[in-house]
Amino acid sequence: MLTRLKVSGFKNLVDVDVRFGSFTCVAGANGVGKSNLFDAIRFLSAIADRPLIDAALSVRDEKGKTADVRSLFHRVGDEYANEMSFEAEMIIPAEGVDDLGQQAKASITFLRYSLTLAYREDDKLRSLGSLEIIKEELVHIKLGDAKKNLLFPHRIDWFKSAVKGRRTSPFISTEFDKEKTIIKLHQDGVKGNAISRLAEHLPRTVLSVANAAESPTVLLARREMQSWRLLQLEPSALRQPDEFTSPTKVDMDGSHLAATLYHLAKLNQNYSTNETENDQIEAQVYSQLANRLAELIDDVGEVSIDRDEKRQLLTLMVTARDGTSHPARALSDGTLRFLALAVLELDSQTQGILCLEEPENGIHPASISKILQLLQEIATDVDYPIDIDNPLRQVIINTHSPAVVMQIPDHSLLVAELKEKISSGKRFKRLSFACLPNTWREKAPEGVNVVSKGKLLDYLNPVIIDESETNQKRVVDRQDLQILIPGSFAE
Repeated sequence: MLTRLKVSGFKNLVDVDVRFGSFTCVAGANGVGKSNLFDAIRFLSAIADRPLIDAALSVRDEKGKTADVRSLFHRVGDEYANEMSFEAEMIIPAEGVDDLGQQAKASITFLRYSLTLAYREDDKLRSLGSLEIIKEELVHIKLGDAKKNLLFPHRIDWFKSAVKGRRTSPFISTEFDKEKTIIKLHQDGVKGNAISRLAEHLPRTVLSVANAAESPTVLLARREMQSWRLLQLEPSALRQPDEFTSPTKVDMDGSHLAATLYHLAKLNQNYSTNETENDQIEAQVYSQLANRLAELIDDVGEVSIDRDEKRQLLTLMVTARDGTSHPARALSDGTLRFLALAVLELDSQTQGILCLEEPENGIHPASISKILQLLQEIATDVDYPIDIDNPLRQVIINTHSPAVVMQIPDHSLLVAELKEKISSGKRFKRLSFACLPNTWREKAPEGVNVVSKGKLLDYLNPVIIDESETNQKRVVDRQDLQILIPGSFAE
């Protein structure tokens, strides 16, 4: 769970300091760059798993893909920043496994990861350039300071289940020796000296190669960052049936929805040898999903998976109350996205961050409240301890829709806007995030931006009638509807 993120020098994120709760909604106009916040989270996730260059190339630029890693650095005119820095405070899983299946247990679960990267020209990759690690650190946050850092309201039972352990020394540190930068991995799994690596020769972060034997806490920090995902649910992927051997995790584009649901329905059957009981367990999962979908669509009888033994395919089916069955390929885009999110909610193994852009797409305005409620229920409930029924999950969405902004909890809202800044004699605009007054984010000791009421009016009074723009009578201009529109008065 990402509780705080500081970014500078990445795209138009300069001196950004954002705090997150279990559910956060970022609202902003088109073009302000609110998606860059997701890109920063995605980049941190990628560097925990891949070489630096591969991680950089996985992040999009304005044209949709990155052809030059320099495009990730903040730019004013034709001049780019030389460095970009990240600092992430996070709660990590208490236990996990490494790439070889070895068990790991964290010595403390509340950590701060810092990374500074510099751009370097590379003769071998002239068109790309390269990245050099200037600083990499992973340190613990003392339990005594944890409550000061976790500003969002939460119960003590949740806090005790999420934040535990102790540590007195860093896990990863950076030192300088004769103008050389040394990254040190301090082992917490075994006794011994720190492992030192020369930064300029590192093709990837030290965190990205952690294992359970040498550094279990670093490994679990890596696992946490790897679980930060940007969901880009594509209807074409959601509609596809799955082979029997397909992965049983919904992918970022929505692939393997059928296989994941089938796996969840069968998951608990190993604990019973009674065939009747197994059928009941399976039916309960499908029934739970059907009830959730019925909140969006009235005419839902059941949800099931059709198992085609001949073609060895699994197909998601939705059956109406009159008995008519519809395969996934016949369902609407909005229905498929809602189903994918409902399956993610059922899967307790899905943890970390789920970032989602414009979740209202494809959803009828009257049903937007249903998908917002689902997204909030996917996130960990901070009123109850973390367990299999309340996994450590976090949801961050962005939107420009008034219908979304008006319905989310006021403490969950961040408004993204461009602010002017002058640095080194140059004037530029950077992305800034503001919260509502009298919410928990305003309590941050470092000072925060509070959104003006004028900015909120764009979301609270979205319909502006300008008769000079058209000679035709619009729906919103009808006198018989004016009395039904909040804030309008019929003549």
